[in-house]
Amino acid sequence: MRLAILTPLVVFLALQVSPVAASQCYRPKEAEAEQGIRIHSELMVIGLNCQHMSSANGKNLYLAYRDFTGRYTNLFAAYEGILLTYFKNSGVSDPEAKLNTLRTDFANKISNDAATMRPDMFCARYAPRIQKASVLNYTDLRRWAATIFPSHPVSRPLCSS
Repeated sequence: MRLAILTPLVVFLALQVSPVAASQCYRPKEAEAEQGIRIHSELMVIGLNCQHMSSANGKNLYLAYRDFTGRYTNLFAAYEGILLTYFKNSGVSDPEAKLNTLRTDFANKISNDAATMRPDMFCARYAPRIQKASVLNYTDLRRWAATIFPSHPVSRPLCSS
């Protein structure tokens, strides 16, 4: 009788994400936060490298990036908060430094593309991302950040339910 009661409890507990396992994987909100920070970091590099180009409304692409950032400051701050909490709960000694390193890594990755491509080729390939971002509403931006593309995976696996 006692075994019959314990077995479902043991199975239930085994299926829960342990604190140790949770520090090794992302829940959906953490994956979205990381992708949101990646998108924001990439758009900054694109805007800086392609500011000689204009957006649909005639602004140079760096100004279009800044307008986008201004519209979604609260969302990006929330994404940063989610990641800072995750890093803290994962035992990272300096969560803010970890977040800064993550942003820098994202910016460096796309900066390497800019450095190895001709400027016109880089801008032809990447400038449309700023055009896309500049017309997104809040829901669409979150949906974009929540989509994990094979070419842009998150840095940790997703936790299984």
